[in-house]
Amino acid sequence: MNEPKLTKLSTGVLFILPAVVGTFIFIVIPIFFSFTLSFADWNLLDEVKFVGLNNYRAVLTQKEFLQILINTLVYTVSTTFFAVIIPLFLASFLNSKLRGGEIFKTIYFLPFITPAIVIAIVWAWIFDPNIGLVNTVLNTHFLWLFDTKLAMPVLIFVSVWKLIGYNIILFLTGFSTINPNINEAARIDGANDFQIFQKITIPLLKPTIIFVVLVTAISSFQVFDLIYVMTSGGPQNSTNVIVYSIYKYAFEYFDIGKACALAYILFAIVFILTFIQRKCLKD
Repeated sequence: MNEPKLTKLSTGVLFILPAVVGTFIFIVIPIFFSFTLSFADWNLLDEVKFVGLNNYRAVLTQKEFLQILINTLVYTVSTTFFAVIIPLFLASFLNSKLRGGEIFKTIYFLPFITPAIVIAIVWAWIFDPNIGLVNTVLNTHFLWLFDTKLAMPVLIFVSVWKLIGYNIILFLTGFSTINPNINEAARIDGANDFQIFQKITIPLLKPTIIFVVLVTAISSFQVFDLIYVMTSGGPQNSTNVIVYSIYKYAFEYFDIGKACALAYILFAIVFILTFIQRKCLKD
């Protein structure tokens, strides 16, 4: 009697074993290893030397760290705000049985499934100050990605443009869970579309909004590819963010200890802000 159950159990374990082994090798072990390296001095060639909290102290007291942190927060907050508000309103229109809605959904979603490197290259050409499409069409002479005041807004614009389609799909999923009879009852009571959206749709959509905000904020904190291709953190560190700094520490300066320390500082920042964000949105 127990043999079939044991057979099923062993079969199930056999099927999940590759995923478990892969997770352990490529995620669990690197997490513990990188955390250990954050307390060490290592350049990939010499012996690993334990230095305690020196890496954390050096990173936090670096003169550029405050600017990098501010850049990261500005990018994350701006991208999250626009990449949530715009898809929310677009999804509400698409949810209202708009003619050709499926075509619009496909068009909006295409940027998200396009590789970020391709998007970065195309938009870098569009905003090129000499041959770029934007300056040509607008007949302007802005430096865009080479201007300390314009480079970050351009990156935020491109990031929001890329995220809109994915967030629209998430919001449409949330809209599908709302009983249409509730809206009909509100209309019978004399409520207009704006009142229905404000008093009924938004409260019922709150779990989806919280999820979209958290996912967008976390992904924005981890931005790298767009900055690597479009600005390389410049001009004058105006677009340098924490993840790009981690890359520079690790693969340009070969200071693995400081790179790992900065990675765990980023983890702590994201964890704290996510916790605060969830508390605020729930309240």
